[in-house]
Amino acid sequence: MRAILILAALLIVFGTSMAKVADTMTGERAQAKSADKAADKAKARNAFAAMQPPQRTLATTGRSVTIPRDRRGHFQTEGSVDGRRLDFMVDTGASVIALNESSAARVGVYPRPDDYTANVSTANGSVKAARTRLRRVSIGGLEVRDVDALVLPDTALSENLLGLSFLSKLKRYEFTGGKLVMEQ
Repeated sequence: MRAILILAALLIVFGTSMAKVADTMTGERAQAKSADKAADKAKARNAFAAMQPPQRTLATTGRSVTIPRDRRGHFQTEGSVDGRRLDFMVDTGASVIALNESSAARVGVYPRPDDYTANVSTANGSVKAARTRLRRVSIGGLEVRDVDALVLPDTALSENLLGLSFLSKLKRYEFTGGKLVMEQ
């Protein structure tokens, strides 16, 4: 019986010691992870601060428009909706043109709260959007009429997206040599 009590006491002391060691190791790992995350955030901030504004140069020939890739690897372009200028990022993963509320208001689209019936999955999660149809969307010399679009809250969409509802009405679009070529 005495041997069992001694063994139990040793196990308690050993267990307590191991728990302290585990706490120390976990705390060090948490501090290391926290430091790594802080360093990653700082690198991202510095990279973003050093980034030039996106290129928005369009090369237009006849019924063809060429958009160079920007420093982030995206295709940014100027366009217009019903004659009013808007900036877009070309997004072949977007089924329709997506406008944030501020941009929609600039082109005269004002959805009512009960118009937000479409469920949309974004990088920031699921959000409600309002369906609309744009009379005329132009990029360079290319013009498409009666284009489906969605209006999303400004908090859900920082950039307007030029999606497939525009691109699919073109004769062709292709990515070649770091450029996007659209032809009508």
